[in-house]
Amino acid sequence: MPDGPKPSELTTAVTNQLRAMTGGEPSVRTLTQSLRLLAKWRSQVIANTLRKRDAPIVGHGPFTGMIYDTRASEGGYVPRRLGCYEASLAPVIEEIVARDYPLILDIGAAEGYYAIGLALRMPKARIIARDSDPKARALCADLAAANGVADRIEIGAEIDHGGLSVLGTGRSLVLCDIEGGEDALLDPAAAPDLASADILVEVHDSMVPNLSSRLSERFAATHHVTRIDRALDSAALPDWAEELSDLDRLLMLWEWRAGPTPWLWMQSLKHR
Repeated sequence: MPDGPKPSELTTAVTNQLRAMTGGEPSVRTLTQSLRLLAKWRSQVIANTLRKRDAPIVGHGPFTGMIYDTRASEGGYVPRRLGCYEASLAPVIEEIVARDYPLILDIGAAEGYYAIGLALRMPKARIIARDSDPKARALCADLAAANGVADRIEIGAEIDHGGLSVLGTGRSLVLCDIEGGEDALLDPAAAPDLASADILVEVHDSMVPNLSSRLSERFAATHHVTRIDRALDSAALPDWAEELSDLDRLLMLWEWRAGPTPWLWMQSLKHR
């Protein structure tokens, strides 16, 4: 009989996937896919360790203190839970909090990391969280309840150009992460109220080539546009991460991205 504990369902499933993937002829593509599969497996193992060792509280970054007792609806759990998720945005989040927007529209809110985090930091703001995935909306509702802000977050389904009229012409913030759908949705010709809103959008150049350049040009007449690229923040690692290998420490910061996803911070000239 084999030594050691029985492998988990996750380990068994990933092992079977890996065997199926590597059963053919050797190729760089196969090894690349295998590496990503193994990295995601290890990331989930680390996430399980983090859940066992520490309380489900964000310990670093703009949303320090937020209860995060959920799963990520997409991407890596650990960076969110540590508070180093999309670390390059931390200065912008502080700027957003300081501006005290009356209205925040979070499009592609997922499980609510930003919607709930901003609700905690900005108690006077009206926050609308939209996502096309009903499972993500349910997670967002649970996370809002866990943090005591359920009465201040309006959770709904996918939004269209007509729905963007909720922004009006006053000060507002649009936070957008919709996997390439930003190309069609963020169009001031179809939704004129976008011209008055500040917009923080993750641009999926890896899915739609040159999209960040196209969006920058589209809003150049109405907004001051700043591009923000990726960054890592190892300061968020817990003390016990010193026990881990360098690879595991890197995987704690990994957000599962497969390609470039720069952010554009587009500030309306109307309110500057």
